[in-house]
Amino acid sequence: QVQLVESGGNLVQPGGSLRLSCAASGSIFSIYTMAWYRQAPGKQRELAASITNGNSTNYADSVKGRFTISRDNAKNTVYLQMNSLKPEDTAVYLCSANIATMRSVYSVYTYWGQGTQVTVSS
Repeated sequence: QVQLVESGGNLVQPGGSLRLSCAASGSIFSIYTMAWYRQAPGKQRELAASITNGNSTNYADSVKGRFTISRDNAKNTVYLQMNSLKPEDTAVYLCSANIATMRSVYSVYTYWGQGTQVTVSS
């Protein structure tokens, strides 16, 4: 059993910053790519940023230069530092991780967290 738990969402003013965290726990053998997605009301879920287990990163054009994704493999945790926040960044942010478990080390599945709300408003 694997769980992803996000934290750090909040209400922030435009131009402000937030740091999201997502910790994976359970019977984990290895974690591969970790990512942050976001979903605004009435919109499709979109990838905000991803990071491989080799620390290669990828960002949506809309967040490049403002968001930074990082990971701490010792803590099985991925972070999203969000700076210069805009009202259009308002969304539920969900983390995902591609994980092989101790039960099946050769099978990789995508796990999701429950989401954390980020609201950017004055």
